[in-house]
Amino acid sequence: MEVAPLDRVWSRGRTSLATRVRRLQAKSWQVAQCALAAGVAWWVASEVFDHPVPFFAPIAAVVSLGTSYGQRLRRVAEVTLGVALGVLVADLLVIGIGSGWWQLTLIVALAMSVAFLLDGGQLFVTQAAVQSIIVATLLPDPDAGLIRWSDALIGGGVALVAATVVPAAPLRRPREQAAVVVRKIAGLLRAAADVMDEGEPDRALDLLADARATDYLIRELQVAADEGLSVVASSPFRIRHRPGVRRMAELVDPLDRALRSTRVLVRHTAVATYHHRAVPHDYATIARDLADAAEEVAVELEADRLAVAARDSLLAVGAATGSVHRSSVLSAESVLAQLRSVIADMLLITGLDPLQASDALPPPPGR
Repeated sequence: MEVAPLDRVWSRGRTSLATRVRRLQAKSWQVAQCALAAGVAWWVASEVFDHPVPFFAPIAAVVSLGTSYGQRLRRVAEVTLGVALGVLVADLLVIGIGSGWWQLTLIVALAMSVAFLLDGGQLFVTQAAVQSIIVATLLPDPDAGLIRWSDALIGGGVALVAATVVPAAPLRRPREQAAVVVRKIAGLLRAAADVMDEGEPDRALDLLADARATDYLIRELQVAADEGLSVVASSPFRIRHRPGVRRMAELVDPLDRALRSTRVLVRHTAVATYHHRAVPHDYATIARDLADAAEEVAVELEADRLAVAARDSLLAVGAATGSVHRSSVLSAESVLAQLRSVIADMLLITGLDPLQASDALPPPPGR
């Protein structure tokens, strides 16, 4: 009795671990970049500028870069200026009034006020306050003068250079993830076709559970698209990739619609199977042919091409829906209607607009 729950817990644990490992792999470049920037910032400040303990150089570099490509250059500028401002204000005031609780209160208030007067964003203001606290409490050293302020600028400069060096991986991820989504659609279509033919309720319910757990694929696609757009916006070395990345970003919504339509198809198939309503074999054949066409779409997307080459295959499947034998069972007819909906959504991925995609399908055959 307890085996099934334990199996589910174990399965979820493995899935969660696999997800965390994928997240680490996806962020491995950013982690390495932050670590290298920290080391380079320390080396520049200590070896080139002969600063004894350039504590703020690696801090400014790592905090500025972060692990996201979104608005990276702006973040580097805000954090660098915020860190430098906080360190500068704290250094000047510690030299004049020393350190203590009331001095800290004054230092933080002044650092934040100056940041606001400079019209800084939230990140700018926060960093100014945080770094002034560090200087005034953990590292009060009147003899340091303006060395720590220059360390912050050195770290920010290193981060600025590093932010322009971006690998090609974030530019590949949108099209790779788009292909993953389409291949998942193809897999669900094939499984739905098997359920239509075999009529096994348990398998239908398992398939339905699988289909309902696909939302994360679109979330990952959206993240990949946003990251790709951020890369081409922030790195002058990747500007030439902007058209391709934008093209893939524009496919997020059509792919979301296609996946949602496929989930609805699976649900209709599961309902018909659960109530022992026979679905015509022709419908299963259409689902398999549609899965083959979806595979062609995935190949095109993975090759960084709009899936125009797969349009004829999708249109052929659409044409087949106009000549199949109709069923008198309402739940079975819902399956056919949803197959047509999936075809129309897939045609959007080939470059057709919604009206063109709908017009491309023949009228459904009469009963």
